[in-house]
Amino acid sequence: MLIPSRDSGFIHPHSSEITPRSVYEDRRQMLKLMAGGAAGAALASWAGREAMAQVARPGKLAALAGARSAVAGAVSMEKLTDYKDASTYNNFYEFGTDKADPARNAHTLKTAPWTVEVEGLVKKPGKYGIEDLLKLGAQEERIYRLRCVEGWSMVIPWVGYSLAELIKRVEPQGNAKYVEFVTLADKATMPYVGSRVLDWPYVEGLRMDEAMHPLTLLAFGMYGEVLPNQNGAPVRLVVPWKYGFKSAKSIVKIRFVEKEPGTAWNKAAKQEYGFYSNVNPEVDHPRWSQATERRIGEDGLFAKKRKTLMFNGYEAQVGQLYAGMDLKKFY
Repeated sequence: MLIPSRDSGFIHPHSSEITPRSVYEDRRQMLKLMAGGAAGAALASWAGREAMAQVARPGKLAALAGARSAVAGAVSMEKLTDYKDASTYNNFYEFGTDKADPARNAHTLKTAPWTVEVEGLVKKPGKYGIEDLLKLGAQEERIYRLRCVEGWSMVIPWVGYSLAELIKRVEPQGNAKYVEFVTLADKATMPYVGSRVLDWPYVEGLRMDEAMHPLTLLAFGMYGEVLPNQNGAPVRLVVPWKYGFKSAKSIVKIRFVEKEPGTAWNKAAKQEYGFYSNVNPEVDHPRWSQATERRIGEDGLFAKKRKTLMFNGYEAQVGQLYAGMDLKKFY
C-alpha cells in the first residue's frame, strides 16, 4: 500500500514487506469475463483459431489463442509465474491500494461493450470497438519479464500484437511526438476512483519511437485466455523494458500529441517517477535500491533476490532508443 507522505511522495513497502504468498493464495476464483455482448462473441471467435498458445491455459476465462511471436526478444525462456500469483498480486489503484484488492474488487468492472477512441494528431481518428481491435492484428503470445518499481518481478505470457499495428493504421501526423493513454475512470464500477492517491483518470504516455517499437504490446489476454478484470481487461499496454506502472490498463483513449503528456505517477511525485521510467539498476528510487528484485513465486526461506537487468533485460532490443541520453537525468 502507498501512503502519501508530507513531502508529496509515497511510502512504498520494501520488497521484504510485500504480502507473503500464503496470504494472497487463498483468494476466491476469478469471475467469468465477457459472458455476453459483441465483445464476448469476438473473443470466442479468436478461441477457434488454429494458432495454439505456448502455455497451458488455467481454464478460468474465455480462451484467446496466440501464435508464437517472431519478434526479437519477445519470448523469454525463464520460468513462468503461476497464473494464480499473476492474477491475484498486482497494482490497479482504481480497485484499491493493497496487492489483493484488484482481484477482490474488480468483478464490478464492465468490459462489454468497450470502445477505444483514437484522437489527436492523426489523419484517421476514430472509435474502435474491442471486437474491431481484436481483428486488427494477428494475435501473438509474448512471454515478457515484468518488473515493478517496488522491487518485485514476474514472467507473464501475454496475448496481443504490437501497438505499431494500430499506430500505422491511424497515420500519425508529422508533429505527433508522443502517444498518451487514458484509462477508464468510472466511480460506479471502480471504487477507488476519486481517492486522493492519484489524479484521475490514470494517464500514461510514450515517446513515438517507444510506442512504435515492436516489443510494445497492445494486450488482450494472458496465459492463453482473455485478460482478467484485475489485470487490465479488456485491453491494456505492456512495455516490458519499463517499470510496470507505465503499462496502462483498461484503456479507453489513445491520443497523439506534440508535447510530453503529464502522466499519473509523474504528476503525483515527480521526484520519484520520471516520465521514461526505464528499468535501470543504476538509478535508485529516492528511498530504495533498484539493483535487485524479488521474483514472485520464489518465496522460500532461502530464496535470494535477483540482480535487476538494464532495461529489464531488453537492452539489446531497445537500448538504441536512448543513445546519447543521460539516463540519470531522464529517469
